[in-house]
Amino acid sequence: MQDKEINGFLIDEFNQYGLEEKTQGICPLCSHDRKPKNKKAKCASYDWERGLGTCHNCNTTFQLHTYQRKGASEKEYVRPSALHVVDPEQLGSKVYEWFKTRGISQKTLDELYVTEGSEYMPQTGKAENTIQFNYIMGDQLINIKYRDGRKNFKLYKGAEKVFYNINSIVGYDTCVITEGEMDVLALHEAGIKNSISVPNGATLNSNNLDYLDNCIDYFEDKEKIILAVDSDEAGQALQSELVRRLGAEVCYLASFDDCKDASEYLQKHGKEKLQERINTARPVPLENVTTFKDIEDEVTDFVRNGFKKGYQVGLNNFDEIFSTYTGQFITVTGIPSSGKSDFVDQMVVGYNNNYGWKTAFASPENAPTYLHAHKLMRKTWQGMPSSKDIHGDKWNRVASHVNDNYFFIDMERYTLESVLRKGAELVKRKGIKCLVIDPFNKVRDVDSKTEDVNRYTMEYLTKIETFAKKYDVLVFVVAHPTKMYKDKDGKMEEPTMYNIKGGGEWYDASYHGILVHRNYEEKTVKAKILKVKFQNLGENGAEAHFTWEPRSGCFVPHVNAVNENEAMPWE
Repeated sequence: MQDKEINGFLIDEFNQYGLEEKTQGICPLCSHDRKPKNKKAKCASYDWERGLGTCHNCNTTFQLHTYQRKGASEKEYVRPSALHVVDPEQLGSKVYEWFKTRGISQKTLDELYVTEGSEYMPQTGKAENTIQFNYIMGDQLINIKYRDGRKNFKLYKGAEKVFYNINSIVGYDTCVITEGEMDVLALHEAGIKNSISVPNGATLNSNNLDYLDNCIDYFEDKEKIILAVDSDEAGQALQSELVRRLGAEVCYLASFDDCKDASEYLQKHGKEKLQERINTARPVPLENVTTFKDIEDEVTDFVRNGFKKGYQVGLNNFDEIFSTYTGQFITVTGIPSSGKSDFVDQMVVGYNNNYGWKTAFASPENAPTYLHAHKLMRKTWQGMPSSKDIHGDKWNRVASHVNDNYFFIDMERYTLESVLRKGAELVKRKGIKCLVIDPFNKVRDVDSKTEDVNRYTMEYLTKIETFAKKYDVLVFVVAHPTKMYKDKDGKMEEPTMYNIKGGGEWYDASYHGILVHRNYEEKTVKAKILKVKFQNLGENGAEAHFTWEPRSGCFVPHVNAVNENEAMPWE
């Protein structure tokens, strides 16, 4: 194996056919079947940089290199056993006939390694005859999708989730992403071979694209990614998340008019029309330019239903006074030791529980990181794990959940630019929906003492707002007040957003403001809404009161103070 890298992949075998490294030569797929006088005919063109060859005789594209992913997966996955060896001959005549009614030829089925066999299906509680879509990455069988006659599906238990037909896009600067294996077969039939499918369809909550995390390297060299998903609500939710993760600048949208998907379109309109649909995919609407057509669905929904409901954290008393949208940022303030960071942790855990949102933390003060991770584990656990729990079933389940949903940005020197750059990377590679900057004065670009404070603050917050909007992320900015005063009784007064350095700019620029303030006498903590940008999302000045529950490390709605001698975690 040559120590070489092309298009972001390690070359496992640079020249898998042993061809002469020229721009033209024989086709390894058809030359051996040609007449003796034509066996050495230069019927193919080679593109060694892209790793692809094209034959002008048999009109096929073939791979010149074999590739290997850089790095190893963090998780250990089950691989389908030797009993599931891929054999294209494992298809009976009835199966071929059924696919024929869907416009799919035997040649396509063989090339995409579709097989059949008996498999236990949990939906029916017994073994069923199934069609098997084999997920191959490199030369390894990674996963299998089973489909029975009742259209029940399952993936191979414990196997890695990857895109179906992922090998087909290596070396191409363009690819097509579909919602199902049947769509890939349809596109392959229409001559579009560089097409792949998500492994588990689409849901209305399409935030967790673990298969994209596992295959992200395959998209690094793509200049054009065509999204050909279903036209229903779930398909459109998947489309939005793929655009967010892969970048609007490279994404194009295919539509199928009167049809649900590519498979149905092939059956109704044929290969040429399907190919035309993909070739005429439109780019994602331009940034910073909006037409009525772009937002017509939102306008229609508003006319019918009013304001869209905001996202809530799952604390009844707090949800009554506050909710939010993504693409915004929240300023959280409070005097030292009031519980600001802990309350933000509770909010992101709530969003994760309710919506599956993942969070990245840039929290220089929330160190060491293992203690921060323990706090999140504890809130997820809903209790305090002990040493006897280590590596038990619940421990492994919660630890895996925290590992997959919370990410800690660890830098020697935090700057806003570096944090937002890492945040953008985490959107693409892990699908985060929340970013926490805690506190803002430890995540800076320059020393604000040397320049106009108000100007610096506005530029700082504008960068955060731009990031939030671009990646549809909810950003939390924890900001300490600089001016704190005591009242006549010697108690610390409640700060406002104007008590933060550059105060007026904080109030003007923030979408929302929350005060976290501790009552030492009652041993409670309150969250007070200092600002909401839209009246349907909350009430300025409204308060929710909490007691800190020591076992789980969670805030619970306050009724009467309990465990009066129990110290808060930040004491």
